[in-house]
Amino acid sequence: MSAEMYEKMATGQGFIAALDQSGGSTPKALGQYGVPETAYSNEDEMFDLVHQMRTRIMTSPAFTGDRILGAILFEGTMDREVEGQPTARYLWEQREVVPFLKVDKGLAEEEDGVQLMKPIPDLESLLGRAKANGVFGTKERSVIKRADEGGIARVVAQQFELGERILAAGLVPILEPEVDITSADKEESENLLHVAISRHLDDIPDDQQIMLKLSIPSVDSFYSDLIAHPRVLRVVALSGGYSQAEANERLARNPGLIASFSRALIADLSADQTDAEFDAVLDAAIDSIYAASIT
Repeated sequence: MSAEMYEKMATGQGFIAALDQSGGSTPKALGQYGVPETAYSNEDEMFDLVHQMRTRIMTSPAFTGDRILGAILFEGTMDREVEGQPTARYLWEQREVVPFLKVDKGLAEEEDGVQLMKPIPDLESLLGRAKANGVFGTKERSVIKRADEGGIARVVAQQFELGERILAAGLVPILEPEVDITSADKEESENLLHVAISRHLDDIPDDQQIMLKLSIPSVDSFYSDLIAHPRVLRVVALSGGYSQAEANERLARNPGLIASFSRALIADLSADQTDAEFDAVLDAAIDSIYAASIT
């Protein structure tokens, strides 16, 4: 990885754009964008359309490293091109946006109040391709739905085990043990999650760092010690289903926590907008998320 990318992620002001909807979430993302399921007849056509949407975002004058530190890509997006360049290289070389790759293959069925990640076959091969494409880091998501201590311990153990393999490949992992914002015991889940993460951080070698992607906590500044932890490069927050306005408002109450929003970033974009309208809406969204991320 380049020293310039590392420095930007360590000290830069801004947020990470999550552009990593995969097979299961793509129809919803396209529908939100104004492209109905009747507009495509198979998965290839669906991914062509979502790449057009992502390309429109990434090539917009609003989408630059001035306010956006990084962008998380789906594997299929990494394998495609933007304006004649491989996507990850386009992001860094043309936009100064650090590229990340979503590596998980989705969620297993719920057990003990959590959803672990499904197995990831050929992970090392995927990581090698990511490095060859100029990718800086990765992202992996699991979900916590209720405050089950054993379930949360397994989620965190799986996240860190995978993170160690990613560090060994020379990439920076974003561990994402998401706490469902609709959970009746969200705050208690966050307490258990915090304890489990803190234990595992002590096992990371002194010369390595991970990143964390967490739900915006119920208690303001709850993750401030993780943000300051020497083994943590950055802590970012997911919007989790909050509206853009509510996500920004909650985020702004947590100094040092920066956004890594998906739905809250693209919520008001539409395929029917003119380029001028699209760019203006995206610029406003980026500006509001940026402002909440630098508090």
